[in-house]
Amino acid sequence: MAQSTSVAPTAQRSVGALLRQWREHRRLSQLDLSLQADVSTRHLSFVETGRSAPSRDMVLHLADSLDLPLRERNQMLLAAGYAPVYSQAPLDSPRMRAVRGAVRQVLTGHDPYPALAVDRGWHLVEANDSVSVLLAGVSPDLLVPPVNVLRVSLHPDGLAPRIVNLGEWRAHLLARLRGQITLTADQDLAALHDELAGYPCDQLEPVVDQHSADVVVPLRIRAAGAELSFFGTVTTFGTPLDITVAELAIESFFPADEATAAALGTK
Repeated sequence: MAQSTSVAPTAQRSVGALLRQWREHRRLSQLDLSLQADVSTRHLSFVETGRSAPSRDMVLHLADSLDLPLRERNQMLLAAGYAPVYSQAPLDSPRMRAVRGAVRQVLTGHDPYPALAVDRGWHLVEANDSVSVLLAGVSPDLLVPPVNVLRVSLHPDGLAPRIVNLGEWRAHLLARLRGQITLTADQDLAALHDELAGYPCDQLEPVVDQHSADVVVPLRIRAAGAELSFFGTVTTFGTPLDITVAELAIESFFPADEATAAALGTK
């Protein structure tokens, strides 16, 4: 089961309680955080108990020391009585035109290999034409927007029956999701993890296969009349100041062997 620790809604928590809960979620003592943030333990204790009201800059400094995502930094500011700092513009808004263009350029430029963009919840934002190679045979019900990429990958009516190394790939995806839950304490992601973990799998799910000849975890899938093997990379935007941009990720798949490259017409 995914880690269930969560941060309660900001409206119900003081900034001190929210700070303490995030500190505990990161498994830090007050001394650990005070050293990390270069803030006295006394002042940190006063903030957590409500005896001292932190400045806006202090809230941001502590949020940075706790490595909070931008969405959670805004929540911390609101709990302290300050306006949010980070915007959250819809991807289809005029101000996001350059971002949309960059995403499309990366996706289109990756053809004839599959690539797709997802948000924090693993919902499909955009994909290139080559993703259709992976989606052949997926139940139409799973492709009704908003499409959840992880659900499509591991659902028995999705890609799972065609994934040759399902146990290995499933373990890889669930481990990534657990890491994301640890970072964000997002209960929607925790619920998604529990759903995915409940899907059937008749293969062992190794943590790490020390004897594998692969240098990365591959996706081996039966598609286009052949067994294709891919490794993936993740691209994110550097130094984002908008939540939508910060939570975007581009997943790109490359052929892991010459046979896959040949099947996709590049060899």
